[in-house]
Amino acid sequence: MRALLLAAVLALPCGAASARQHDAEKLPITHIRDLHYGDALFYFYQDDDFAALTRLLAYEHWGRVPHHAEEAQLLEGGLYLTLGMHNEAGERFERLLTNDVPTGVRNRAWFYLAQVWYARGYLERADAALRKVNGRMSPELEAQKELLFGNVLMHEGRYDEAIRLLASWRGPLIWSAYARFNLGVALVRNGRLDDADPFLSGVGTMLAATAEQAALRDRANLALGFAYLQANQPARARAPLARVRLNGPYSNKALLGIGWADAALGDYQGALTPWMELRGRDVLDAAVQESYLAVPYAFGKLNANAQSAEYYESAVKSFDAENGQLDEAIARIEKGDLLERVLGTDPGARYGWFWQLKSLPDAPESRYLYAVLAGHDFQEGLKNYRDLVYLNGTLERWDDSMGAFEDMIETREHAYAERLPRADALLASGAVGELQQRNVTLANELRTIETQHDMAALGTTAEREQWARVQRVEAALAAAPDTPEYANLRVRLALIKGVLQFNLNDAFNARLWQEHRGLKDLSLALHEAQSRWIRVERDRKNVPTNTGEFAARVTALKQRIDTLQARLGATERKQSVFLARLAAHQLEEQKDRLAAYQVQARFALASMYDRAANAGTQKESGGNQAAPAAAPPEETPAPPEQAPAPPEQAPVPKTAEPPR
Repeated sequence: MRALLLAAVLALPCGAASARQHDAEKLPITHIRDLHYGDALFYFYQDDDFAALTRLLAYEHWGRVPHHAEEAQLLEGGLYLTLGMHNEAGERFERLLTNDVPTGVRNRAWFYLAQVWYARGYLERADAALRKVNGRMSPELEAQKELLFGNVLMHEGRYDEAIRLLASWRGPLIWSAYARFNLGVALVRNGRLDDADPFLSGVGTMLAATAEQAALRDRANLALGFAYLQANQPARARAPLARVRLNGPYSNKALLGIGWADAALGDYQGALTPWMELRGRDVLDAAVQESYLAVPYAFGKLNANAQSAEYYESAVKSFDAENGQLDEAIARIEKGDLLERVLGTDPGARYGWFWQLKSLPDAPESRYLYAVLAGHDFQEGLKNYRDLVYLNGTLERWDDSMGAFEDMIETREHAYAERLPRADALLASGAVGELQQRNVTLANELRTIETQHDMAALGTTAEREQWARVQRVEAALAAAPDTPEYANLRVRLALIKGVLQFNLNDAFNARLWQEHRGLKDLSLALHEAQSRWIRVERDRKNVPTNTGEFAARVTALKQRIDTLQARLGATERKQSVFLARLAAHQLEEQKDRLAAYQVQARFALASMYDRAANAGTQKESGGNQAAPAAAPPEETPAPPEQAPAPPEQAPVPKTAEPPR
């Protein structure tokens, strides 16, 4: 199944060589152009099909995958198919699987869709889907397709068509046994038992390398044997029934059939051998229940009336005990917690069409549930119920998320209300405007310093203080008299001023560059501050609106989730009640069968006692007269043997998924 999905997904490029060797029967290799489509593929490749599908649907709704619209819908169809939603998958395939899609992809899609429809019981749809397969697929898929088509035709009662299809079947050796078995079954149901014998006998005598093949071999022998029993040919029925394994799943029916074949041939002593073996097995099985009546019936035919009566009494007691246990099992099922206990044994199971129950709960009624759970209707219903439980859990998680979103919005509104006064005060202060004006003033001052080459203005604090002192001393010496002492001071001052001026001039250009750089950084910072200022003013007006929009969307989604939860809860309860009734109904049918057997056992036992009492009365009334010849005992009525059901065709076996 996932092979179809992988074919529907556009693979990532693998280089020029792979592009040159691209298979024309597959979708072309392309680049992933939409990020959201890649996000959905991430979950798909993690085998999280539900998450991939929900994301694809959401992204498609919001128009986030414009470059992969058709691929996304084809992938959605495959995901719907994996999840068992065959109607939705069929709608998409009808619309998308046109001649523009490669033939191989289109054929596999219709084949897998036919498999799901066949499993769900939609035979007409499965037939139509199989007829849309154009041309031949790979040998393995082609063999599976024809076997599936044969099963569909037989379920529809079109045995002649099924025979023609399976008679011309050619395929791998692994499928040969299934094809021959189904062909034999089709011939039996068409009334051509002699023609069916070679095919069913061939399957029934093949070498079995696996447990699956061994089970198929037993099933073929059982089908052929019961077909001969129905055709009143017990001698020919015995050989195939004897080939069924004693420890296989069909051994009980085979033992019962062998006994009835011997009985039909008049060999009641021989019939007792398989029936006694069968009688020691689990009374839950219908064949075992019938053996409880068959054994005393055979003893009656052998005129062993004491043993016959003993076994009839034992059968009545066994039926009574089993009937009581069935009542307890039905009562426990009707309590309503059956499905929770059944699903609780496999908590890690996946949802979707491929899910299968692995184990049963440890409960008294579990021994009866094996037969119930083996039914197709219950299995499909259980899958639907588990999907409902999974969806309900998903909605609960989403509902929790809506609560978290509401808390986030409330926190945001609270923070907005708390910061609003400070933001308003800051906006009213005009601080950024003042800083920008100050920046303009600093720029003008720096230009003046650069123009006038004011070296001291860019000096350090100590240098500026020294320069100011030099200027003050220089002014004082200018007013002093021209004496040798003052002349010496003027020379020393000139030396100090020259050294200081040299240092200032030497560092002026570097310091001027640093100031220009600092002024530029300041201008950028003020520009960013102005930009943030504008955003604050805008958010001051928009944040309440955005919060209200989010709150409305979250409220609407929460209401929608609540509605869906209510619908899911109601559907889940209905499905639970339906499955409980289905299980109880099957157990009630077992009770009815037991009741019928019990009535027959009591009637046979009463008939035996009545004949014995009549024989004793006749003997006493005869006195010393010569007794008439004893009449042969009335034939003990045979229990209504379980009518050998017509053999059923073998389902197409499930193979391992193709590697990705």
